[in-house]
Amino acid sequence: MAKKVVATLKTATGKDWAKVIRAVKSEKTGAYTFREEMVPVDKVQEFLASGTK
Repeated sequence: MAKKVVATLKTATGKDWAKVIRAVKSEKTGAYTFREEMVPVDKVQEFLASGTK
């Protein structure tokens, strides 16, 4: 499965996307979790500036 995903992201349309990993602190426990999202390359800075989604 991983090969299929990687191969798809290397196509011409896959280069327009970036994987963003954000650390989010849980309000209940105080522990950090990581959220991964695929964002268009030109929207990465807006996504990071927006805080939690």
